[in-house]
Amino acid sequence: MLEISNKTNLLEHKSYKYSLQDVAEPNLHREVYSYGTIPKVAFNHRRVPMSMPEEIWITDTSLRDGQQSVEPYSVDQIVNIYKLLSKLGGPFGIIRQTEFFIYSKKDREALEKCMGLDLKFPEITSWIRASKEDFKLVKDLGIKETGILVSCSDYHIFKKMKMSRSQCLDYYLGTIKDAFNAGVVPRCHLEDITRADFYGFVVPFVNELQQLSQQAGIPVKIRACDTMGYGVPYTEAAMPRSVAGIIYGLQHYADVPSEHLEWHGHNDFYKAVANASTAWLYGACAVNCSLLGIGERTGNVPLEAMVFEYASLRGSLDGMDTTVITEIADYFKNEIGYNVPPMTPYVGQAFNQTRAGVHADGLMKDEEIYTIFDTKKILNKPATVQISKTSGLAGIAYWINQTYRLEGDEKLDKRSDLVVAMKEWVDLQYEEGRQTAMTDRELEEKIEELAPGRYARA
Repeated sequence: MLEISNKTNLLEHKSYKYSLQDVAEPNLHREVYSYGTIPKVAFNHRRVPMSMPEEIWITDTSLRDGQQSVEPYSVDQIVNIYKLLSKLGGPFGIIRQTEFFIYSKKDREALEKCMGLDLKFPEITSWIRASKEDFKLVKDLGIKETGILVSCSDYHIFKKMKMSRSQCLDYYLGTIKDAFNAGVVPRCHLEDITRADFYGFVVPFVNELQQLSQQAGIPVKIRACDTMGYGVPYTEAAMPRSVAGIIYGLQHYADVPSEHLEWHGHNDFYKAVANASTAWLYGACAVNCSLLGIGERTGNVPLEAMVFEYASLRGSLDGMDTTVITEIADYFKNEIGYNVPPMTPYVGQAFNQTRAGVHADGLMKDEEIYTIFDTKKILNKPATVQISKTSGLAGIAYWINQTYRLEGDEKLDKRSDLVVAMKEWVDLQYEEGRQTAMTDRELEEKIEELAPGRYARA
């Protein structure tokens, strides 16, 4: 039977209604996930149409998934991180929500302090176990929405929960009813969706959730969780690993509206950012991230990366203040003691730093030659040079001019006497066996020796 689709406005075959496929043995997709070999990517060459939502946003899990992989944050640290998220997200709330643990006294104290700040964004949500007691705790705290873990692959249903699909379905539906009875918006975290039987369990389950939602008059949100980082962004990849296919399927076969659909990814195969962008492009309004990508194992989608992806896709930051990204990195380094890997994009020390003399020479002529964008303007992080055996005269000249903020006629070129003298001294260090880069303090002390009282750090 043909009918006009309200999703595409095209004449299509009437959507097939997927029913639960209970099975005696778990479907572990062994042709893809053979465990003893690297997971495979199959292609079915099915083209999924892009469906970018009118509005997209970022949600945050720094205080939930992020805290699972580092030393627990103090109350003050949680509050300060929340303030920084709000400042970064801007007045329009592009960083829309953040989620909190609520089990410990410390977690609840931090949450209540954050709520007391009365900031519009990010909205405060929680993450709980599937129990009536936890729903009551959420309601008592005045939280309007909470995440609930609902594992959906046979790896979890059969091996972890020791249930059949039908038993698991009934258990989850009872849990979501408890949420509705408590007047709380449930955000169902479909754990391990990239290893799930999508049409045999996920779609029928979400359809049941939608029916419960209609009966309760309370929306249900769906978070598609790529728990192990297996998702791929290739447009013609087959299920269960296709990000585009998952997002399309949840919309097309389970009637999940874009504004209730969210992607949560991990970076085990270096695809977290690409997968999150794909989720946006193919119909999810929200992508879930953590600051600096801190999260379980190899981490979550880095929030700062999706700020830049947003600007790339939308052509505007829409009020987000990217200089706060540098504030956040500094806070994690100086106040929390987190070691930011130096080569990390946007936040690492080496992000816009060079040791190569030819690059330094290019920077002196025009920063655009070797800098990806105006990092001083956009991140409050000017391009830098680190002096080593490969820095050359140009590198030393650039370092001196930048360190002492020399402008106009005061600027030194690579033929300046001081630069030449510094180069001779640097070369001597490495001729005598030095292996490490020069520190700022060493360089400043040598300059003071060669030109007493002439230069002082601004």
